[in-house]
Amino acid sequence: MTVSEQAFFVLTALVDEPRHGYGIVREVTDLSDGRVRLRVGTLYGVLDRLVTDGLAEHDREEIANGRLRRYYRLTDTGRQRLADEVDRQAANARVARDRLRSWHRAEGTA
Repeated sequence: MTVSEQAFFVLTALVDEPRHGYGIVREVTDLSDGRVRLRVGTLYGVLDRLVTDGLAEHDREEIANGRLRRYYRLTDTGRQRLADEVDRQAANARVARDRLRSWHRAEGTA
């Protein structure tokens, strides 16, 4: 089963430490060089699916500046799913790169 680009980057953002929603949004933006920008509603929809699928879980809650922050962390299953997705994407990229190289060589001889 593949994961969406948004879910891929949320999982990646959670690899090194638990993060709260705003921290995830910032980390995803940084990791994707600004290509993926999560809105709050989208983020929590992705997080809900990841939690339901057992790929992420609630870590803790804290009050900061009078607001509740809920932290999420990656589960072992989530770490494995992310590793599988990395391998899948790398294999797809190799296929496309090989095809493009073949096409480029064929175009050069025409």
